[in-house]
Amino acid sequence: MNNYPPSIQKLIDIFSRFPTVGPRTAARFVFYLMRLPEEEIKKILDSISNLKKSIKICSFCFNPFEATNTEGTLCPICQNKTRNRNLLCIVEKETDLITLEKTKKYQGLYFILGGTVSKLKRDALKKLRAEELVERIKNPEKFGLSGADFQEIIIAFNPTTEGEATALYLERLLKPLGKEMTRLGRGLPVGGELEYADEETLSSALETRR
Repeated sequence: MNNYPPSIQKLIDIFSRFPTVGPRTAARFVFYLMRLPEEEIKKILDSISNLKKSIKICSFCFNPFEATNTEGTLCPICQNKTRNRNLLCIVEKETDLITLEKTKKYQGLYFILGGTVSKLKRDALKKLRAEELVERIKNPEKFGLSGADFQEIIIAFNPTTEGEATALYLERLLKPLGKEMTRLGRGLPVGGELEYADEETLSSALETRR
């Protein structure tokens, strides 16, 4: 039987839905919040409230960005005319994109797929942005990206079972487009994750892609 008051349990249930957060960690979050002064709680609430108001999703790559220009639909990376518009790197999630950017070794564009194959049930495979990916490779200008003609598609997924399954799925999906497809090269340990790799390792993986 649960002994937490309903208000506390409700918050625990909400935090438990966050990635990698279990009930015990969620409970620690709640009790941490209870100890904070009211002004700190207000800052947190305001930040969460502003998240939806100030953040937009890029119309091409799905990368979130600060909406300083209400008319713009592209993130700063996609807007940058100096980026190599012949290269497209497909990543699983937003944190992978940021991690690769920190290496300063990649100057092409990105696409965030939004998940991996084996994490999803077969009937939920449509949750991946697979169709959106194909459309953006074929017609980038339709999504606000001008001057792009992708010649190489880099599949940059974690060297795990799920990452491998997703890479194979993407290779089959994109093969009819006739583009060169490469993967990150050596340097990443099997079973590791891009998000936690150091910049030197990722730089090596980018430079030795195959």
